[in-house]
Amino acid sequence: MSEKRATLRDIAREAGVGTATVDRVLNERGNVSVEMAERVLAAARALDLRRVLPARYRRMLRVEILLARPELPLIERMGAEFAKLAQRVDRSVIIQRTRLKTDDPELMAEHIDRSQGDGIVLYAQSHPAIEAAIGRAEASGKAVVTMISDIPRSARLAYSGIDNAAAGRTAAFLIGRMVAGGGHLLVLCNHFSFQSHEARVGGLVASLERQPGRFTIEIVEGGDNNDLSERRLRAALARNPETVAIYNAGAANRAVAGVLADAADRRWPPIFIGHELTRFTRPMLRSGVMTMVIDQNPEQQARFALDVLMHHFGHVEMTDIRPPYLSRVPFTIFGPEYLPPL
Repeated sequence: MSEKRATLRDIAREAGVGTATVDRVLNERGNVSVEMAERVLAAARALDLRRVLPARYRRMLRVEILLARPELPLIERMGAEFAKLAQRVDRSVIIQRTRLKTDDPELMAEHIDRSQGDGIVLYAQSHPAIEAAIGRAEASGKAVVTMISDIPRSARLAYSGIDNAAAGRTAAFLIGRMVAGGGHLLVLCNHFSFQSHEARVGGLVASLERQPGRFTIEIVEGGDNNDLSERRLRAALARNPETVAIYNAGAANRAVAGVLADAADRRWPPIFIGHELTRFTRPMLRSGVMTMVIDQNPEQQARFALDVLMHHFGHVEMTDIRPPYLSRVPFTIFGPEYLPPL
């Protein structure tokens, strides 16, 4: 059964005014005092009216984007997408980007606590300090949207991002179809405190385990640091020189490319499946170092996160954006034969 929509009569009853007054406020016909208009708008919000409230009655909406480790290619892209959105949204919406040098959970929690935003969008790991800070923000009337990687045990309003487990299963499918027989597989990730990496690796492993005996899997945690990841990958390849494929669930694609440069003289160098179409992975795909890339469409993540907050605070009406705000951001697979322009 469809949810009943609030009517003018419902709002009038809630506000204690006549329906004509409600009509004048919502349709900006004038001749209504500020005090009366606020009563009507408060009633409309309380009844979750599915329409955009008049612009002159919308309060300023401040949205802070917390971007840790801006040197990472994906975070660089995400920051650029929010900068574009800041130029397109209504003047009543202010988007502020805050860059954090590290992804230290205590630092992220401190920034959440200090945020002056009505809405906060963040990429962070699952950690008690961050979960507690999100809880405090929500309790104070703020709204938090997690992005790229979810924090499902927190009180966040919504998650904006891809289905990371499905992305991992897709990587497993590609590897399974491209590798004749089987062999040793190296999996590189940041670390499992990031739900996105845990879900991607978990999806891949669960999928490949349905083909018992075909693959052996070794997981390498490199902290999304290119130098550390490259050292650990080199050590892993030295232990298993016949590795048939590498799956990078995180950002250290240049580390994988550096390792594979030394394997270029092999008759069949390892297949390399990674994430994000960036200024670094595009030449890797063109040269054949990288086989396929799974891109998580950061522009759609940024748009969905902002749409959720604007709807939550009564700035937009959208039939496809409503609680419980389920993210349907798709991921896209690219290979060397099709690379869209930047």
